[in-house]
Amino acid sequence: MEPVTLTTDRLLLDAFVPEDAEAVHASCQDPDIQRWTTVPSPYARSDAEYFLNGMVPDGWRSDSEYNFAVRLRDGGRPVAAAGLHHPNAGTWEIGFWTDKEHRGRGYMTEAVLGLARWAFTSLGCTRLEWRAEVGNAPSRGVVEKAGFTMEGVLRAGIANKGTLRDCWVGALLPSDLGLPSPLPYLPARP
Repeated sequence: MEPVTLTTDRLLLDAFVPEDAEAVHASCQDPDIQRWTTVPSPYARSDAEYFLNGMVPDGWRSDSEYNFAVRLRDGGRPVAAAGLHHPNAGTWEIGFWTDKEHRGRGYMTEAVLGLARWAFTSLGCTRLEWRAEVGNAPSRGVVEKAGFTMEGVLRAGIANKGTLRDCWVGALLPSDLGLPSPLPYLPARP
């Protein structure tokens, strides 16, 4: 798939470009991003260049991972990153980080909802999952505001920097956003 551009009320989600390397590198110096995401630590300029010139275009080409630069609607440098990857048939997983100076403004919740709508309407997604290491309360707050249902804790459910860690898992279904599902859903009876 060729990269697409999505818009929300305040945001533009588009393709990363090589010129974003400095902004990505600077954002990923944040100890919270290094602690709670799988970005390398320490995060070198070469890591940003590999992400922008290797991982991002390779994911779009192979239709396996779609990474977006999250920018304010008027453009400029990325204020966050958000992506979808496809671990299971019909299910996609979302991940994200936000530049420290742009946190607390609702940008990421807005971006997550924009990506969710796109996944449900254009990718045939039947379930959007989120996973984060137990304790990453800001990330959990984003997805809860976006309407995700928390489903529990997976023991050793996420690998980060060579260590298995317990993780929270949550999910969003098309019906949670008032959208039709590509497949019927029959919930378990209580």
